[in-house]
Amino acid sequence: MMIYLDNGATTKPHPEVLESFQKVSENYFANPSSIHELGGTVSDLQSEARKQIAQILGVEPEEIVFTSGGTEGNNLAIKGIALEHQNRGKHIITSKVEHPSVYNTCKSLETLGFEVTYLPVNRHGIVDVEDVKQALRDDTVLVSIMHVNNEIGSIQPIEAIADLLIEYPKVFFHIDAVQSLGKVPLDLSHEGIDLATFSGHKINGLKGTGVLYVKKGTTLFPLFHGGGQEFGIRSGTENVAGNVAFAKALRLIKEKEQAKRHELNEIRMKLYEALEQMEGVEMNSPKEGAPHIVHVSVPGFKPEVIIHALYDQGIVISTQSACSSKREEESRVLKACGHDRKRASSGLRITLSYDTTEAEVQTFLQAFERVLNELRKVLE
Repeated sequence: MMIYLDNGATTKPHPEVLESFQKVSENYFANPSSIHELGGTVSDLQSEARKQIAQILGVEPEEIVFTSGGTEGNNLAIKGIALEHQNRGKHIITSKVEHPSVYNTCKSLETLGFEVTYLPVNRHGIVDVEDVKQALRDDTVLVSIMHVNNEIGSIQPIEAIADLLIEYPKVFFHIDAVQSLGKVPLDLSHEGIDLATFSGHKINGLKGTGVLYVKKGTTLFPLFHGGGQEFGIRSGTENVAGNVAFAKALRLIKEKEQAKRHELNEIRMKLYEALEQMEGVEMNSPKEGAPHIVHVSVPGFKPEVIIHALYDQGIVISTQSACSSKREEESRVLKACGHDRKRASSGLRITLSYDTTEAEVQTFLQAFERVLNELRKVLE
């Protein structure tokens, strides 16, 4: 029986989510833009899914734009604001610890003449609100800060930043909320928040599904031009089955958040404290981080060797974020937190879900200690 502790990379789709996807795919396969009745029925399903998502997130249906997931949502938010409002200014503020889909999007805009300020973080990976304030300029059009760091689980002071930006009505505020959805509450009704990205496959939904919250009155330059679907922001024939599946996944994860968030946090705390006591293990996640992420370094050992050794025992963990783990040996996030090369290149990420049990965590801890001891013997 496999113990899966790589939920930060992706989660196992919930059976009810798969069922709703299959049902819509089989029975309601028409193009929602078609004028015949089946097309109309499919269009109604899409509208119903949009309404459900908006209700759960506490926003208006017309503020929900369906996307293919986190990367597209982040690109659409950042490039969309930058290109639409470039006549007013070409300055963007983000942080040094953003997900690659934000960080590299900002880097790409620098090649188009935009100027980006990459804010520093403290040793826990957290941005200082005062630094945000100091970085604001007359030509700033966008601030983009993640809610929960995908690698080490630090929670950014989103509400305080949103409070600050109310005083700067011409500056848009975008939040990458992919890792926080269903785990760390986010109040989208805050008047300082303009855009927020969500992804289906992080909440026991399907890959290729997601939404971007776009506050009423916020205008974006589209990345895709075509038939004008999704309020003209995201043209292309809609993935209605995927969007219905996202609505189902969102409802289920929100129910679990209500019922089991405290329990998940307790399991994480036991995991955190046990790892903290282990010889040679250095904690990278803040103790008061997101309830599903624990990140450690074991300097002197290659992370992939530990990962493969654990996999042989039926346990799955990962290194950094799945999007960068195959490329960068050294973690940009850990370097930004002030850690040296040894620590920044030996990171391991253990990510839980609401289905993770205390027994599974105990089994992992025993196996992890065993693997480290065996590797030390080999090195002696």
